[in-house]
Amino acid sequence: MPIELGSFGLPAGSEQIRTHIAGLISDGTLAPGAKLWTVRQLAADLGVAANTVAKAYRQLESDRMITTDGRRGSFVSSPVLDGDTAAADLRGAADRYATAARRHGLSLPEALRLVELAWTPDRADPEPPTPRR
Repeated sequence: MPIELGSFGLPAGSEQIRTHIAGLISDGTLAPGAKLWTVRQLAADLGVAANTVAKAYRQLESDRMITTDGRRGSFVSSPVLDGDTAAADLRGAADRYATAARRHGLSLPEALRLVELAWTPDRADPEPPTPRR
């Protein structure tokens, strides 16, 4: 499964690697239990430092998308809620939203505010835009 840096509209590096692998997990390309590339192997394939890949793997582990078992390697985790495809779907939707928000230059607080506004369907925007004259 090749990963190409620079093709996702994100800055090259650990965040791009994390986002791409998260997408492969979310869309089912990498199934639960699938073994990931070794840090050194992926770093060599991508032409980046091993620490860059290790940082991406640490973030994926923090997000509970992968587990690392010492010398055995890193593996795709089972969905957060066993048998619940909604969790996997929502994780994928969240990844796509975060990627789009970054692509449009939103900060994390700005992106989260949009989620908060969308949470209640019949909400009134507390700060309506000022009409242009």
